[in-house]
Amino acid sequence: MLQPGNTLQLTWRARLESHLGMFTAELVTARAARLIDSRSGVLALQTLAAHLRYLAERDPHPALYETGRVILDHLDEETSAARLMVRFEMALLDELGFGLDLSKCASTGRRDDLVYVSPKSGRAVSREAGAPWADRMLPLPAFLLQGGEAGTDDVLAGFDLTGHFLVRHLAEPRAVPLSPARDQFLRQFRAANARSG
Repeated sequence: MLQPGNTLQLTWRARLESHLGMFTAELVTARAARLIDSRSGVLALQTLAAHLRYLAERDPHPALYETGRVILDHLDEETSAARLMVRFEMALLDELGFGLDLSKCASTGRRDDLVYVSPKSGRAVSREAGAPWADRMLPLPAFLLQGGEAGTDDVLAGFDLTGHFLVRHLAEPRAVPLSPARDQFLRQFRAANARSG
């Protein structure tokens, strides 16, 4: 029951809030057995858990919890899990105050043809405005703007995008590297898609 990936209903009881107390646990959703059979599922779960260490203790983040729960339900679907993990990383950045502004071009204010993100400001840039600096810009995968399905290249571009800002805003200031599980998950995702594609 107390396995990574399972959802539990916990009840904490103590005489006073400052006391050690005791938890009672009830299994709500069992996923651990299914995840153990999937290397990418285990790596995604480890990545998810590692990302959560950036959150302050006792600071509730219901949107991240819900996003994480959805990811856990799709970890056996590698492409869906990867796409959802990119969205989780975007949500994590947003929850911690480092959200990317993908609503309009930082330079022109246009809301269409957004294909880049400035690595400095974290704001979207249109194709025309970003053309002179295209080699310095981060690609903006369409699925982050429009939703829906994403191909392997789009998902990997999404991970490059979120990885840049996770390192810049979370890992480097805390002198804590991103989880090696994230790199392993990406290698597994690339390898699986190279075999199928």
